Amino acid sequence: MSKSLQFSYPKPSKFTFYGTRICELFDLHHEQVPYEVAWSWQKDIVKEKKAQLENEGDCSDTLIVLQHPSVYTLGTASTKDNLNFDINNAPFNVYRTERGGEVTYHGPGQLVLYPIINLRRHKMDLHWYLRTLEELVIRVLSSTFSIQASRVEGLTGVWVGNEKVAAVGIRVSHWITYHGLALNVTTDLTPFKWIIPCGIRDREVGSIKGLLLREAQALNMAANGTNDLHSIMDDDASLISITRNSLIEEFAKAFHLEFHHRTISVPMLYERNQSAIVTETQLS
Repeated sequence: MSKSLQFSYPKPSKFTFYGTRICELFDLHHEQVPYEVAWSWQKDIVKEKKAQLENEGDCSDTLIVLQHPSVYTLGTASTKDNLNFDINNAPFNVYRTERGGEVTYHGPGQLVLYPIINLRRHKMDLHWYLRTLEELVIRVLSSTFSIQASRVEGLTGVWVGNEKVAAVGIRVSHWITYHGLALNVTTDLTPFKWIIPCGIRDREVGSIKGLLLREAQALNMAANGTNDLHSIMDDDASLISITRNSLIEEFAKAFHLEFHHRTISVPMLYERNQSAIVTETQLS
């Protein structure tokens, strides 16, 4: 049987239950996973899913939620012109990746979603996929925080006024997605000043916390509702958890998924990454 016939799905998939796709959820939203470890992990999962496609004609979907320590990543379109520092003396590690897009920053307080899903079982349309990722962030901001966000024609990501709050950069191989989206929740935005984020010079970067604080101050809550303002300023962990809950809820709705929670420790991810490095060294 040819590969094209294997991918045609003539029979119901065991990864679908009454029309809802099964999705493994690795929830590490309170953890800071080094970028290179998460990147290697994603690529391992993609390989596993390709093997499932070959052997079974379908594969499960996966969603990873986490934070990263401070790091800069470059996409396939990136140039050093958008770095405001000497790459040989960078303030943080810099990685050139295979995702689309330009340079961006990841760091604590930013929630990163890495969907590794089989678009053959959703919609084989990259434009639709990108717009769906943006839409779920727009819905999270509206439903959870009453923040009115939007897209900007010709640009990727989610915007509130002139500020970009979420960046999207993906890679797709055999219609399996990886990389994903990053939403600034309580992120220190200072490191964005050392790059031209996404190669866009005439716009700013924002965060949920910054937008809420600005709104609170505009409503004079500092004088009339001090406790509310302090709760926003002081409880970053709660704000991240609230955002995480809303993100995975909207993600499940957007892609018609049922989550099956999976656990993995950060030390285990380190061990997997080191094993992969040793294997690659032995093969080279």
